[in-house]
Amino acid sequence: MIRPVNPYPVGLDLEGRRVVVIGGGSVAQRRVPVLLEAGAAVHLVSPQITPTLQGLVDAGRIRWEAREYHTGDLEGAWYVVAATRDSLVNARVAAEAEQDRTFCVRADAVNSGTAVTPAVVRRGEMLVAVLTGDRARTAEARDVVARALAEAGAEAPDTDEKLRGTVALVGGGPGADDLMTVRGRRLLSRADVVVADRLAPQRPLGELRSDVEIVDAAKIPYGRSMAQEAINAVLVDRAREGKFVVRLKGGDPFLYGRGYEEAQACAEAGIPCSVVPGVSSALSVPALAGIPVTNRGMTHEVTVVSGHLPPGHPGSLVRWEALAGLRGTLVVLMGVKNSPAIAESLIAGGRSPETPAAIIVDGSLDGQATYRCTLGSMAHTLETHDVRPPAIVVVGEVAGLPQALSEH
Repeated sequence: MIRPVNPYPVGLDLEGRRVVVIGGGSVAQRRVPVLLEAGAAVHLVSPQITPTLQGLVDAGRIRWEAREYHTGDLEGAWYVVAATRDSLVNARVAAEAEQDRTFCVRADAVNSGTAVTPAVVRRGEMLVAVLTGDRARTAEARDVVARALAEAGAEAPDTDEKLRGTVALVGGGPGADDLMTVRGRRLLSRADVVVADRLAPQRPLGELRSDVEIVDAAKIPYGRSMAQEAINAVLVDRAREGKFVVRLKGGDPFLYGRGYEEAQACAEAGIPCSVVPGVSSALSVPALAGIPVTNRGMTHEVTVVSGHLPPGHPGSLVRWEALAGLRGTLVVLMGVKNSPAIAESLIAGGRSPETPAAIIVDGSLDGQATYRCTLGSMAHTLETHDVRPPAIVVVGEVAGLPQALSEH
């Protein structure tokens, strides 16, 4: 049904309600995090999905059926998003939703669905949704609203000519979108192209202009990934086209983020590159869990180490026996799979099996959980709680301190 859009503005309570998304590409990747933020029970139908969506599936946050859309898939849905690359499939989805009296957004033809996705401005707890007759006007109107709210700390996404043909490496922080820096959010709002990791904040991507290209460079541990060389090529190629490219990463670009490799690739290609440091998960996630990585009279050093390779691996650059002899705090990133072996190595090197430890899962996100244990019981704790990435391991006396933070 093609008609002029004259939408009735309304806010939907999707908490716990079934929402069906047909399609697993970049549009779905932008819409799903916002739906999850609203509490929806998201059911995804698509033969293939992006690595970022795969990460949500693996974490149990969405349900995925790896197949083509079939009539009947919308049964019981409260809301539907038709986001495939095939306009005929999207039309079939919209027709079924119409028959079922379920509101449906068509990503490829805004005037042909029964609902319209607004352009959104977020300022803390305030959510401003803007609707007009077409996408371009909606984005312009949203930008006007953003300017009016500039005192909240984020500037309107005006195109800055001096940014064209450049790359910014932006740290997204530990995961929560409100832990991104003001500078990072400002540059993200001005991007023409965003190359985003799975662990980068996802909700801000849904607030970008509709013409912004999002390249999924998600790196799922021990799974599919986009080669670093390919990421470097995208940054350089898009910048050479005169576009402003933001490389959005989780944590900090220069702490196990391969940021220097990307900056070097840009330098070799003659592309101006800047960096926006991010709130590192190595320090912020323990803090959010109420664990100080230093404490007066208890520890004088903090060691941050990558656990992506186990002790004894020929490619490992870590001297675990030396770390075992330290008295301070050890923070292990990317080490969920290898943590049992790491604990054994530290114990073998002289660290007491009774040394306090903590495993913090989904730091800064709604599902954050902390499991206290010791080096000796770490393997059992990981298995008991079926811990999966992303998670951070803290080893040291600070992990045994009593909880001092109040619950919110």
